[in-house]
Amino acid sequence: MFTGLIETIGTVVAVERKGSALHLGVRPLDPNLVAAKGASVAVDGVCLTVEFSRGPALFFTAVGETVGRTTLAALKSGKTVNLERPLAAQGRLDGHMVLGHVDGVGTIVADRTEDAGRRRTIEVPKALRRFMAEKGSVAIDGISLTIAEAGTATIAVALVPLTLTATTMGTKRIGDRVNIECDVIARYLDRLLSGTPAAPANRTESLPQQMERLGF
Repeated sequence: MFTGLIETIGTVVAVERKGSALHLGVRPLDPNLVAAKGASVAVDGVCLTVEFSRGPALFFTAVGETVGRTTLAALKSGKTVNLERPLAAQGRLDGHMVLGHVDGVGTIVADRTEDAGRRRTIEVPKALRRFMAEKGSVAIDGISLTIAEAGTATIAVALVPLTLTATTMGTKRIGDRVNIECDVIARYLDRLLSGTPAAPANRTESLPQQMERLGF
């Protein structure tokens, strides 16, 4: 499990497609980010397994299922990505529970400076919109963020200066695609509610609307 608090940015040093799979090499900017063979690392929010290291660079393989659901296929050498190792058992959960299982890809559709930070609007795939709630949590490219506004097809997030400088969010622009992971609690609640006779699946209702109708 991850927290959505990015440890460091990494630079892509190798990308190779083999069939539907993608072989990827990333060099962490922080030399203290070390991961052994077999360890998990979230790369732009995608949980990948370290196959080997070469100097400070870490090498991974993403299978076709992962490549098809994320932005990894668009990576090129020189691009930067967000990196986070899993939460240690004694660690503090300062973000929210992030699994590294990306649900879909969104697109940045608006961006504006707001105070010292930035307000960013992201178009969310239709199947994921029901999981988006104002003041709820979402992981964007592996970053734990709070949804400032949930529209019918978009969400807005407020990016503080530290997020803009310590992650790849500072280099993203309108039109860029980003990985989205829904809040895992919302996903499980949706599954439970849709399987309950008293709460038949109604795909026209959002999850918060279903919960309100049921008295939560």
